[in-house]
Amino acid sequence: MPATFDLGRFALESGANLPARLVYATHGTLAADGGNAVLVPSYYTGTADSYRPWIGPGGVLDTDRLFVVVVNMLGNGVSTSPSNAEAEVAGPRFPVVTVRDQVRAQRRLLDVLGVRRLRLVVGWSMGAMQAYEWAASYPDDVEALLPICGAARCSPHNHVFLEGVRAALAADPAFRGGEYGKPPVAGLAAFGRVYAGWAYSRDFFHHGTYRELGYASVQALLDGWAADHAAMDANDLLAMIDTWQSGDVGRGRPGGYEGALGGVRARTIVMPSTTDAYFTAADSEIEAALVPGAELRPLRSELGHIAGRPGIRAAETAVIAGAVRDLLTG
Repeated sequence: MPATFDLGRFALESGANLPARLVYATHGTLAADGGNAVLVPSYYTGTADSYRPWIGPGGVLDTDRLFVVVVNMLGNGVSTSPSNAEAEVAGPRFPVVTVRDQVRAQRRLLDVLGVRRLRLVVGWSMGAMQAYEWAASYPDDVEALLPICGAARCSPHNHVFLEGVRAALAADPAFRGGEYGKPPVAGLAAFGRVYAGWAYSRDFFHHGTYRELGYASVQALLDGWAADHAAMDANDLLAMIDTWQSGDVGRGRPGGYEGALGGVRARTIVMPSTTDAYFTAADSEIEAALVPGAELRPLRSELGHIAGRPGIRAAETAVIAGAVRDLLTG
């Protein structure tokens, strides 16, 4: 069952104070010595429930042995977000919540739960960005790190992709700078259609792999992405983009990006998709080389960025499960 942690007025890196609540879920039982905790941060358009395919007895995250904490990041529509915040910070007035802010909020939650040290931090996509930040911000508190289809910072190329989908949404006259009375459905649908082209790979479309995911045609896929995003809140989508673009473990730290990754002490497996168009395998190769002792273990898949997303395909899930086992027994 979901639970709520009241952060009070949470001080952000920007200097703003956000009246904030984190919604989270726990699975399994915390060991008496606190040594079996795993943290899983949510991803873009995902929630704590999105990770359920991984979690359970005998699962990727085995709740017979592990205490799994899954946190909805601020801005995702479940925790405090533009769509549900107090009026002073609702809608377009919602301040930028950085990846580092997300992690500091999660640290406060774990303190209340009695978790002082994490056996593993694992996350997919934006969850991976938060996982990297955890290992850089709290190197003594993270034993193992598994970033999947994510990165330690938002690259310039990734930033440009996000500006493209942002522009597609904001171009809808109904958006009104975020002060919409009715959802800007045309802009949201355009957002989804543009995003679909980045989410998958060339081979995914060329070989008709979309049929495995239940789409009868490319057009059906485009329509599905448009419909899914048309049901989302526009300001929430943009708030999460702001968080995404803020990601950089080296920002403001001595030694910058290289120094921050060089200071990670966790046992680490870096797991990109070989065909990811924006969290690229090339960037992951650089990051794995910077983290002491890290292994680069790519997901060899034509699914593009979607490779490894919980519940998508058993072959990628099996590779992720193997990495979790190796990190927990290493």
